[in-house]
Amino acid sequence: MAKANLRDIRKRISSVRSTQQITKAMKMVAAAKLRRAQENMLATRPYAIKIHEVLSRLAARTSAEMHPLLARREPQRLELILFTSDRGLCGAYNINLIQRAEKFFEEEKKKYRQIYFSCIGRKGRDYFRKRGVPLHWEKVNFFGRVDYNMAAQIGQELIRAYSANEVDIVCLLYSEFVSPLHQRPVLKTILPIEQGTTEEKLGVDYLYEPSAAEILSQLLPLYIEVQIYQALLESLASEYGARMTAMENATKNAAEMIDKLTLFYNKVRQASITKELIEIVSGAEALK
Repeated sequence: MAKANLRDIRKRISSVRSTQQITKAMKMVAAAKLRRAQENMLATRPYAIKIHEVLSRLAARTSAEMHPLLARREPQRLELILFTSDRGLCGAYNINLIQRAEKFFEEEKKKYRQIYFSCIGRKGRDYFRKRGVPLHWEKVNFFGRVDYNMAAQIGQELIRAYSANEVDIVCLLYSEFVSPLHQRPVLKTILPIEQGTTEEKLGVDYLYEPSAAEILSQLLPLYIEVQIYQALLESLASEYGARMTAMENATKNAAEMIDKLTLFYNKVRQASITKELIEIVSGAEALK
């Protein structure tokens, strides 16, 4: 029985050690991808913030008739876009966003006649599909391959829906990267365009060249695309940070488990040796 236990413990130690090697490799891969994703995200963040400030001031000083994206209607139809990952093994990254989306539904469902729900990422799509939540549209299986063209396609579809009065408010729910240990769910409204403060409205007006309508027709779609692109980059960096942290914790837990199993193995082995020695001594005494 002792020998069988020792074999089982050795197999378990070997299995945990193999898992530890896998989690360690996944941590290194996530760390390498995180560096690239973080560089892209940090390089784009100032531009996204600045274009938001500029467009807020322009929206405060211009008439809503100049462009369909400046129109402000009675909010009856809202579209929420949830950003999650395509792969798992990234700790609580996805479930935090999903729980925030469910909380949003509970809080806002009585305020709007219709709430459209869309998903970017397979984990969020699968979660809500299993629960029978209808999806307006979905984009999955891009596996971290994020580029501006992807954001432009999503942005153009949102611009078309808003201009055609199909939706009155468009919100993004994604994870903002703070550090590899901390990712913060963010709910951002990108349509209608947020207007500036009263002070900005009363400030000195801009001089437009060639015209305000022409400039807005170029900047407003660009603003929507940039905000979506920034959300994708923030989500990607957050995913890799969460995965790196999760795999690091898994590697540490595996090391602790190996130490405990090794100690238990030595105790069982020592007990087996002691028992055999007692049997030998007892047999020798019996022969005397």
